[in-house]
Amino acid sequence: MSFLFKNIEIIDKNSTFHQKKVHLYIDNQHKISGIYDVNENPIFLEDIIIKDFAGSCASVGWVDMYAQLGEPGFEYKETLETGAKSALKGGFTSICVMPNTNPIIQTKNQIQFIKNFTYQNPHIDLLPIASVTIDNLGKDLTEMIDLHYAGAVAFSDGDKTIENSDMIRKILLYLQKFDGLLMQKSEDVYLAKFGQMNEGETSTFLGLKGIPNLAEEIIIQRDLKILAYTKGKIHFHLISTAESVDLIREAKKQGLNVSCSMAAHQIAFTEEDLNDFDTYLKVNPPFRTKNDQLALIKGLLDDTIDVLVSAHTPQDSESKLLEFDMADFGAIGLETAFAVSNTFSTLSLEHLIDKMTTIPRKLLQLSSEKIEMGEKANLTFFNPNEKWVVKKENIVSKSNNSPFLNQELKGKVIGIYKNGWIE
Repeated sequence: MSFLFKNIEIIDKNSTFHQKKVHLYIDNQHKISGIYDVNENPIFLEDIIIKDFAGSCASVGWVDMYAQLGEPGFEYKETLETGAKSALKGGFTSICVMPNTNPIIQTKNQIQFIKNFTYQNPHIDLLPIASVTIDNLGKDLTEMIDLHYAGAVAFSDGDKTIENSDMIRKILLYLQKFDGLLMQKSEDVYLAKFGQMNEGETSTFLGLKGIPNLAEEIIIQRDLKILAYTKGKIHFHLISTAESVDLIREAKKQGLNVSCSMAAHQIAFTEEDLNDFDTYLKVNPPFRTKNDQLALIKGLLDDTIDVLVSAHTPQDSESKLLEFDMADFGAIGLETAFAVSNTFSTLSLEHLIDKMTTIPRKLLQLSSEKIEMGEKANLTFFNPNEKWVVKKENIVSKSNNSPFLNQELKGKVIGIYKNGWIE
């Protein structure tokens, strides 16, 4: 089946049609075979589905660099199927699957398990992130070369920090054999032990054990020192403090191959929003101070922070509807990441889309894509100005632990096109 998407604005800085309103024709081979001026009325002889997207935009399909999907082992929180549906509803046609499952993603068979889902569901790419140490214990290295050739796009212990400095040194050296990427969570587990929220006046007032900024910053500082010694490249996911931004900004100025991401929800809340002990606001890293939040926004603007991610971490009700210090960390984000970023950041639309398309594809060494004649269509459609309210009954993730329930957001995903139309 062929498609004609009418009256749509292209947001793709790599396209000659960037910021132009066009009619977009996709043939039955899923290729962009016609890009017409909106005043043209092309005639087609074959069967064609016509969609009028007046007021909406199209970009290359979005990429999320951090999502926990649960399966295998935690299917009661999320499955590959429900996670994929959640991603598609949020406009993502590619998502990185973190390795913190049971069993952990650390063998070629487990990589193939993730890839098989994509073979059966070609409208979305699940990109496996392989564990960098066996069982995420930080003691012994996995067979990274084999995992790389099996299809792992990067290596990480996911939500576990690699604590051993010598292990970081060895990993950075080893990954250089095939230009691999290490993705590191920055949290000193001893400084953060038993922590429930950001350490500061608010945590003292609420009587909760805090997680100090230092827990994040000391790991980043250490790993940057090791990176300067070994070379290679490292990506810090989910940074949250002002000093973390400063450290990475300075490292980039020095020429180190470092990148980082932040969770979209970090620009929407601060520690003061936890005064009601809402466990849906219990995330890791925690919401920090207003000063930290402003530094994160500045880091987005000057590209110290490379990408925005969903930080999708589904939790079942039994893990969240508890006393605050008993509840698990995490929030779902695939369905709201774009709208949250569009609502609360000061990024231009072009800059925001760049952080969800071109930059993550470059960091993960995925093939570049653009909206041009003859290119295979991988598209996300969205209206940046449409407002909507996050309702529990409309969430398609298996879990509903969103901190944005019943809140109005600006920017709505209309749908995606990848190897066929997905409503």
